[in-house]
Amino acid sequence: MHKNFEALEKCPANYVPLSPISFLNRAAEVFATDTAVVHGDIRRNWRDTADRIRRVAGALAARGVGLGDTVSVIAPNIPALFELHYSVPMAGGVLGAINTRLEAETIGYILEHSDSKLVIVDTQFRDLVDEAMAGVGLSLDVIEIADEGPEPRGETYEDLTRAEPLTGECLPADEWQAIAINYTSGTSGRPKGVVYHHRGAYLMGLGTAAAWPMGYQASYLAVVPMFHCNGWCHPWTVPINGGKFVFTRNPEPKRLFEAIAAERVTHFGGAPIVLQMMAESDDRPDKPFDPPINVFTAGAPPPPVILEKAQTMGMNVMHVYGLTETYGHATQCLPQATWPELDEAGLSEMRGRQGVSLPIMEPVEVYDRETGAPVPRDAKTQGEIAHRGNAVMKGYYKNPDATAEAFEGGVFWSGDAAVMYPDGYIKIKDRLKDVIISGGENVSSVEVEGVLYRHPDVQTAAVVAEPHEKWGEVPCAFIELRSGATATEEDIIAFCKERLAGFKTPKRVVFTEIPKTSTGKIQKFKLRETLGN
Repeated sequence: MHKNFEALEKCPANYVPLSPISFLNRAAEVFATDTAVVHGDIRRNWRDTADRIRRVAGALAARGVGLGDTVSVIAPNIPALFELHYSVPMAGGVLGAINTRLEAETIGYILEHSDSKLVIVDTQFRDLVDEAMAGVGLSLDVIEIADEGPEPRGETYEDLTRAEPLTGECLPADEWQAIAINYTSGTSGRPKGVVYHHRGAYLMGLGTAAAWPMGYQASYLAVVPMFHCNGWCHPWTVPINGGKFVFTRNPEPKRLFEAIAAERVTHFGGAPIVLQMMAESDDRPDKPFDPPINVFTAGAPPPPVILEKAQTMGMNVMHVYGLTETYGHATQCLPQATWPELDEAGLSEMRGRQGVSLPIMEPVEVYDRETGAPVPRDAKTQGEIAHRGNAVMKGYYKNPDATAEAFEGGVFWSGDAAVMYPDGYIKIKDRLKDVIISGGENVSSVEVEGVLYRHPDVQTAAVVAEPHEKWGEVPCAFIELRSGATATEEDIIAFCKERLAGFKTPKRVVFTEIPKTSTGKIQKFKLRETLGN
């Protein structure tokens, strides 16, 4: 580069670390008196919401939360969890939003593995947290959120909102600084900690606002759990154009429909199971939504019948695809101008694809892992989906081997097998990982198998996905019993229910000889074939 260009350096005037905190700071000024949060009788504008966030950040800093400290949170979709998406990183900490559907053993592992310094928990889950900490010998300070659950036992989240606020921009010194850690099942029995950075969170927010599109003062219904990829990063998206976050705590269809009507909801995201529950609910409105609601759906390709029902209700549904490691949705099935000319079957086929990359990601590619070359764009040749861009995780927390494997060759390997179409759209054909996606929840088959192997009557176990009309797919266990054993399907399921979260528990048990290779490796593809996969 010419020396005159090299002489121009970064300075505070021309370089500011990217962070979604900037979106909040701007919303507090530009949209100060506009509604930011709605939850039951609670209505707060952006100025008051930002003040609460800064006070909680001040309280966290006063308790010693600083650079790189993990603050774990277990709560449903309520305003406090939204606020903590800003308060924790403002204090320099890392937000660890934990899946409320997990069992105590896994929660204990996450609290310990993430080096959590503090736990903030909705009172509904206080006993679960106590059990989780006892299981791993932890004794962390616990702050309770009093929403609709039982009465708190000690210090509450509202106590934090009365602290002295942090002042200034509260931006990170380095945009590469961690902002959140999310645990994903993956293929191993123990979940891996996926670390997000401020830069990625900022860009995913911008990318979502541009790609949805999410215009000026959108009304966003919080359906996606904020423990899933930080609610697909929507808490960091809504402030960009002064939107409002509408909360119902529980995603029951009746509550959702009431909120949609009362707050004129324009956008929400959710797994196909949510759309199905809404479409089949007795509480669904008699007339389609007008104007139509923009909906992102992900977790599994939505069945055509669900898309049709959603469209009838007045929803513009767009299928998106991604992983926890890509901050959620990294691709979108972006409609093309020619699609309305297609017949119903052709349109359904198009809308079932995983699509193209979001604007803030580099073009998604499908590679032949053996040759390292992209597969032909013939809609037939399978390869593995690889992502590259600024909305890819920093890596797996305290797991350098898994991080190196995931980033081999300078891309993030998804573990999903797909084909590439001539128009550059991708479509998943199979999963290379043995992860079951049930109602939007990731289930590790290895974890479930580990529990099955604890049963004294089980000789060999294999768990695969079985198609399910309501949940998309559910765990199905194939079992070889020990000689003389008498365990029944009911016995096995009851055994699992005592040790696993409900969505991880097998819904069916098949007693059979499990197919294996000559070296003893279980041939899961043969088991899937028996289930119609």
